[in-house]
Amino acid sequence: MSPVTRLTLVTHATTDAVQAARFSADEPLNALGARSVGKAGGLPGPGPATVLYAPELRTAQTARTLGLDGIPEPALRDLDCGNWSGRPMDALAPDQLMGWLTDPAYRAHGGEAVIDLRERIGSWLTTLTGRGERIVAITHPAVVRAAILCTLSAPAASFWRIDIPPLTATTLHHRPPAWTLRTTAHDLTD
Repeated sequence: MSPVTRLTLVTHATTDAVQAARFSADEPLNALGARSVGKAGGLPGPGPATVLYAPELRTAQTARTLGLDGIPEPALRDLDCGNWSGRPMDALAPDQLMGWLTDPAYRAHGGEAVIDLRERIGSWLTTLTGRGERIVAITHPAVVRAAILCTLSAPAASFWRIDIPPLTATTLHHRPPAWTLRTTAHDLTD
């Protein structure tokens, strides 16, 4: 029997951009986010063999505050919002925002399309198969949504219909030949 790989994707805690409905930039956790991580009850299941985190500051801070010593993984980086990074969503023309929210191939912002993110995360998931270990990855809601789409073979148009709040854990298992969704958006502060 092939080994089971268990992957728990943990979203970073709250930042000012999350609270203000701005497109993310590389920013630290805000005071609320830091307090939330401090109150977190820990990760579900036994300890991981491998801990990875996205290269942004907020994911590294979340990992450290959870007491996890890991290594940065570039594939876990957030969805690149191009020239919209740091801007409030309500500063965009309505047709631009609707294009981005409804067309998974939308790239007019000069960044990454949802289909690009889905492809990147699908490729990364493939590198984890057959490892037979517990892996924790601290990342972003967009990355978790993309991983769920890949796991379920769901269309990219479903991306915005998946709600992944800050500081939650989503667990996937890989048993050949496929990934399965075990749990989603488990609140770590409960």
